[in-house]
Amino acid sequence: MKILLSAILFSFLTSGCTKKAPMINEPATNPATNPSKGTGNFTYLALGDSYTIGESVKQAESFPYQLQGLLQAQNLTVANPKIIAVTGWTTNELQAAIKSENLTGTFSFVTLLIGVNNQYRGYPLNTYKKEFSELLQTAITYAGGNKSRVFVVSIPDWGATPFGKNSGRSTQTIASEIDSFNAANQEITLAAGVSYTNITPASRNASTDPSLVAGDGLHPSGKMYAEWASALFPKVFAVLK
Repeated sequence: MKILLSAILFSFLTSGCTKKAPMINEPATNPATNPSKGTGNFTYLALGDSYTIGESVKQAESFPYQLQGLLQAQNLTVANPKIIAVTGWTTNELQAAIKSENLTGTFSFVTLLIGVNNQYRGYPLNTYKKEFSELLQTAITYAGGNKSRVFVVSIPDWGATPFGKNSGRSTQTIASEIDSFNAANQEITLAAGVSYTNITPASRNASTDPSLVAGDGLHPSGKMYAEWASALFPKVFAVLK
């Protein structure tokens, strides 16, 4: 039973390498308007993997939708997020998906959270650095070249989850590797003059708080996503208000 459960949960992280999953567009937004012209219609592009689509929780509980809700509560009209993310994606798979989308126009703001599957599959850190740098520049482009409207989120520590503890891997090694990937994406992000939100320390609270983990034993619950949205909210609000 333990082996079967591990195999099922493993597929959540690696599904992107076995078959091409459909793009997540719920629903797609129109090309962004320019908030400085007073339209009041803000658009949001969310780039990532399972942590962006909110694997194993309701769509409304994913962090992009919770962030949208927080902004709307402050009378900012934010369209439903345009999400390009699939469970299992690595940086190169996200790059390919963005190209295939052929997006036109720009967005009021963009979030980027990617890298856990690079770490999980044992991909080289140097490859991640290169591809993450390229993705960050892509995010800036879709924010109309405005770096202040791009928000990078760190990679959470999946080793703190029940799946991580039962994966057969050392949770200390997982944590160390996650820290290395985050050190890289943080350095690249800050050097580019882009906002960085570190949710990793709080993600490790899942090791003692089951309410922070979704029913699959691997992905964050709506409660943890709410923490991420709350951490992002004041930064995004400050540039949109």
